[in-house]
Amino acid sequence: MAALMARLSRGCPGLRAASRFPLASVAAAPPLHRPSAPPGPPRSLSFSAAELVRAAPGPLRPYLRLMRLHQPAGTWLLYLPCTWSIGLAAEPGCLPDWHMLSLFGVGAVLMRGAGCTINDMWDRDYDKKVVRTASRPLAAGDISTFQSFVFLGGQLSLALCVLMCLNYYSIFLGAASLSLVITYPLMKRITYWPQLVLGLTFNWGALLGWSAIKGSCEWSVCLPLYLAGVMWTLVYDTIYAHQDKRDDIIIGVKSTALQFKEDTKQWLSGFSLAMLLSLCMAGMNCDQTFPYYSAVAAIGAHLAHQIYTLDIDKPEDCWKKFASNRTVGVLLFIGIVLGNLWKRKDSENLEGPLEDR
Repeated sequence: MAALMARLSRGCPGLRAASRFPLASVAAAPPLHRPSAPPGPPRSLSFSAAELVRAAPGPLRPYLRLMRLHQPAGTWLLYLPCTWSIGLAAEPGCLPDWHMLSLFGVGAVLMRGAGCTINDMWDRDYDKKVVRTASRPLAAGDISTFQSFVFLGGQLSLALCVLMCLNYYSIFLGAASLSLVITYPLMKRITYWPQLVLGLTFNWGALLGWSAIKGSCEWSVCLPLYLAGVMWTLVYDTIYAHQDKRDDIIIGVKSTALQFKEDTKQWLSGFSLAMLLSLCMAGMNCDQTFPYYSAVAAIGAHLAHQIYTLDIDKPEDCWKKFASNRTVGVLLFIGIVLGNLWKRKDSENLEGPLEDR
């Protein structure tokens, strides 16, 4: 075999050189062309509120976090009662006033931001002691109390500009809610029912939306709607409060979660029933139709499932149930819009026999 290899090498100088420099010959060989891997799916663009806050300039980011722009769930819960009232105030057979819905949307962002700023100013020392809230801008020292106070003034000034676009009745009615916005954060130091005060504050739009359309409140509709919103807030904010109940006991603040303890589900069931009855009363007083009551029934089923599957000792489940309440508000708004459009169908059915006579 050795002799054979020697003969081959003498006859093939290239092979002899390769045998002397095997690595060099390999390096000189042209590279193999392997098929490239197929490109992965394009990365989807995210336009979530949290992404927008992360993409904001560094100096602006603490202020956006202070107004909770990265957590829009609370803004929705403030805005949706406004949409209910605006929808109920629409003329039979008509869609809600989209200009007014947009105006209230801007107002909800600003007033929720102002409320969070006030809350964090009151609670900055408490927030430092709770893991979930220790990273808030004021508690973490990202901005000063004076800076947050100036920022609050800017938010309230812009909110006032929105309010001034409404009629005089609505301007005074809207201004009356400011005392609730300022005092709500103090209630957790005084009473085990701060969620009730939050309900009175967050559902003011149920009164304001109707007056913005009609010029004044129709109390037979607005009060039951307002009460339904307050009961709804007691449901979702009691669930929310169960996230922090251990820390609340340590730092000495109160909540309905601590008041109800293991009886929470019974209380939530009572609040849900009161909400449904109030919605039915509001619907009857403004001649609502089948789609509206179908939405109320769907809300009842949603709340029943929410309460039945709730685990008050798991913060992540409490957050999930809390956030799902946006679905409740959207369901009701859709029911109101469709119910109002259904009124036109009913009126046409009534007019037909009259014309035949």
